[in-house]
Amino acid sequence: MVTSNTTLAGNHQPEDMQVITTHINADFDGLASMIAAQKIYPDAVMVFSGSQEKNLRDFINENLQDRYEFTKIKQIELKAVTKLIVVDTRNTKRIGAFAICLDNPNISVHLFDHHPNSPEDMKGDLELVKEVGSTTTLFTQLFQERQVSISASEATIFGLGIYEDTGSLTHLTTRPADLQAAAWLLEQGAQLDIISQFITYDLTAHQVELLHKLMETAHSYTIQGIEIVVITLTLQDYFDDFALIVRRFMVMENLDAIFALVSMAGRIYLIGRSRITEVNTGIVAKDFGGGGHATAASATIHDMTLIEAQDKLIRILHRHIRPQAIAKEMLSQPVISVPAETNINQAHNLLTRYNITTLPVMIETNQTQPHNPASQVIGIITRRVIEKAIHHALGHLPVSEYMTGDIKTLPLNATLSDIEELIIERRQRLIPIVHNGQLAGVITRTDLLNMLVNDPAHLPRNLLHESDQQLQERTRNLSALIAETLNKELIVLLQTIGEVAESLEFKAFAVGGFVRDLLLQNKNMDLDIVVEGDGIIFAKKLAQRLQGQVKAHERFITAMILLPSGFKIDVATARLEYYDYPAALPTVELSSIKLDLYRRDFTINAMAIQLNPAHFGTLIDFFNCQSDLREKTIRVLHNLSFVEDPTRIFRAIRFEKRMDFKIDTHTSRLIQSAVKMKLFGKATDPRFFIELQLIFSEENPLPAINRLAEFKLFQFLWPDLKPHLKIDRRFNHILTQTQQALSWFHLLYLDEPCPAWQVYLLAIMGRSKSAELSAFCQRFQLPPKTRDFLVQQKLTADKISHTLYRRSTIGRSELYWLLKELSNVGLLYLMAIARKNEIKKGVSLYVTELRKTKPQIAGRDLKAMGYSPGPRFKTILNELLTAHLDGIVQTRQEEETFILHHFPLNEKPPAS
Repeated sequence: MVTSNTTLAGNHQPEDMQVITTHINADFDGLASMIAAQKIYPDAVMVFSGSQEKNLRDFINENLQDRYEFTKIKQIELKAVTKLIVVDTRNTKRIGAFAICLDNPNISVHLFDHHPNSPEDMKGDLELVKEVGSTTTLFTQLFQERQVSISASEATIFGLGIYEDTGSLTHLTTRPADLQAAAWLLEQGAQLDIISQFITYDLTAHQVELLHKLMETAHSYTIQGIEIVVITLTLQDYFDDFALIVRRFMVMENLDAIFALVSMAGRIYLIGRSRITEVNTGIVAKDFGGGGHATAASATIHDMTLIEAQDKLIRILHRHIRPQAIAKEMLSQPVISVPAETNINQAHNLLTRYNITTLPVMIETNQTQPHNPASQVIGIITRRVIEKAIHHALGHLPVSEYMTGDIKTLPLNATLSDIEELIIERRQRLIPIVHNGQLAGVITRTDLLNMLVNDPAHLPRNLLHESDQQLQERTRNLSALIAETLNKELIVLLQTIGEVAESLEFKAFAVGGFVRDLLLQNKNMDLDIVVEGDGIIFAKKLAQRLQGQVKAHERFITAMILLPSGFKIDVATARLEYYDYPAALPTVELSSIKLDLYRRDFTINAMAIQLNPAHFGTLIDFFNCQSDLREKTIRVLHNLSFVEDPTRIFRAIRFEKRMDFKIDTHTSRLIQSAVKMKLFGKATDPRFFIELQLIFSEENPLPAINRLAEFKLFQFLWPDLKPHLKIDRRFNHILTQTQQALSWFHLLYLDEPCPAWQVYLLAIMGRSKSAELSAFCQRFQLPPKTRDFLVQQKLTADKISHTLYRRSTIGRSELYWLLKELSNVGLLYLMAIARKNEIKKGVSLYVTELRKTKPQIAGRDLKAMGYSPGPRFKTILNELLTAHLDGIVQTRQEEETFILHHFPLNEKPPAS
């Protein structure tokens, strides 16, 4: 059944909120249908209406974290939802809080479902409902009809939906369409081995019998305080799905780790499954000649009886499993710390005296009882930060200015996973261990690494060896994502870059925003390449290969390649920048890719993709940048980042507002510290203006402009305006009108230039005098021609605004001659500062109609009529244009009559 009052994925306004959801306690069919629906509704967000089945959560955590974004329901303003796409259910009671959306005015509901009708069913503006085995089948049919291409990973996800809901195509509800859909998915690259790991279905009588045998033969062993279940079983025949029965048993009994030794058809097999880091099944299976991952592994055992295999398994488990380390056993004492008011020079002396690299920063919390002092950890400061601060002559400042403040503490009984999360995932160099409110000790990265190196069984998931973990969090291969996201020409270009680097024995990497936007699956045509080698030599060789042109910068060892198509490639040598003084231009030295990435502005821009053929597509992430990308966080890589380059503050604000990210608390505090230090007068001013220009060129710069004000940056950008300029209602009104004027102008689709940044700059200076605008332009070293243009446009528009404000009406020709001297920039500025709608309507009339008005008679026609060329021509034509604008003349005959009447041929022109 298909009913529709609308079209799939129809056009919608930007303010529309589209949501894709499924039933509570979501299963694989619900998940697969949500992902499939987003291919049809690309602007919709995916939101689970409630909880998910455990095997589905496991699948999402292990496979989908970096590929799809699932918004939490608490982040959705339910009353703002305008389109609700519901998959795998129509029952109002099964969509949780989203049932509220059904009462929204003008809500559009689209339903995709395979379940039978019920009284609680919603009614949709569009309904695609058929009696098939799974909702995913409906989407695969839709994809085939519309010739929508899907990737192999998507095919696997869709296969999971079909296989789970149809019991691997065995349920009575299975229809021919389900088998056809599954076959098509296999053709698209669906991986059945992955599907078989996650689907669950009703057991057959034989499988139930096997499950009972597992229960009867299962024995629990406590090894180093961890419970391990071991099963030994003998079967006469080979049973292909035995691993699924082991997994089912593990889920039913809620086990952390299980090993099954089964003799089938005369051969012994080991199957291991684990949910905890303390038990690495891959390491255990490797000792039997097998392999796998930390959570799932297997081996075929030769030359050994079942009893011998069991004895060996127990010995291996004792050798590899260690008790879960707790903070009390790992911490270092005594702790060397500093009060928050200690200056940086004093802290440096402490680091040198005790040969340590990190200091906890403390404040006293019990100042009312001097005989019973108490202190609290408020941050940490590292040797690297201290030495950089001293280099910049900041040693007199307190450590609290440049400490890392957003740190976490742990109690004495913290687990290994707690410690790993802070040191590995959050990149916290030192963990204060607190007991009864007092600092009891610290755990450093060295403490954790020493334990992990000495005991590989404790290696966390993201530190496992490549053979133990196919998909690593920080160095994983993005070839599939590259193939799905980029066009063929760009992929070939990346491969060519890698081949040229290989021929020179260099390493080439795509870096920065290109990598960030690839992971976000956003379009970005700015390609930055970093080379471990000589960037200029590489650029010349690549340009020769691609028949492009090279512009080299010897000082920075960089180059720009311009291809025949007009595409640009920026090439840099892997470099380490250091700054001679705060806000200086960087001095460059050669370095490795890791140091090159460390010098970058923010973590989200500090990733690289290797392009050499042997490692093409490998993501390099030294600083766990993917975590910040997932959390939508803007974070600096080191605490003196803004001291060295204050322009990064503007970039942080621009990224935050454009990408809808959030500057993290610590980075925000560092910005405030840089503002307090008044660093903005020390840099070469044009760099600040370039960043401002980029902000003003954003589609909606208003949030970024207000953020500049929040950080008190206006006093540095426009010092001449203090205290006149402030972010008040009138100021925001002007900026809002500026945005509206620019949007209106762009919708006219005129092939005329109008730099948005110039309009916004004039609007910001709208309540200031032209002298202050001129001073601003001179301070930021704008070209004199640009400065004079902006000043002239402001003076003219301000005068016109004042004139029109006092007038109740104005004729068409008078409006024309009044606005004629304004460019598009000046006209839009006039609309922005207009205090009456009539002024905006007048500008609109001028742009869309009046300035296009032209008489039919031109100078050559006047000559043919007998008039002598000269200054009189301009007077005649201007008067004729005025008559046209006022509707006095329209046809050519009326124009001739008008001219002859007002400018007789026998009349002599007035003396000049």
